[in-house]
Amino acid sequence: MPLKKKRVPRKVTKKKVVKKTALKRIIVKKKPAKKAAPRKPRQKGKPVGIITHYFPRVNVGVLKLKAPLAVGDTVKIKGHTTDFTQAIISMQLEHVVITNGKKGQEIGLLVDSRVRQHDAVYKL
Repeated sequence: MPLKKKRVPRKVTKKKVVKKTALKRIIVKKKPAKKAAPRKPRQKGKPVGIITHYFPRVNVGVLKLKAPLAVGDTVKIKGHTTDFTQAIISMQLEHVVITNGKKGQEIGLLVDSRVRQHDAVYKL
């Protein structure tokens, strides 16, 4: 003769009593917490371009421009391991010193610190 399985009681969720009256009780189940909306990243400035190459001996990064840039502007260079702000002191286009860079040009930019390929450059 097979053995009877013992009946296991169901787990009871905690319930919160909101209001008691003489005639009836209102019971409300606890609701799960709402998920927070994803945060938008803080605005870093206007994107100016992307670093395509770096020459370590002369501390120059090659910058492919997506917007105009001039000597004296302040830029933020941000990448996976790179994050610094500097003022533009010197720019060159094919070994000729320039003061303004136009959209689409690849310019040489004197940088304070090491930069890497695909680092983003923002104008502050």
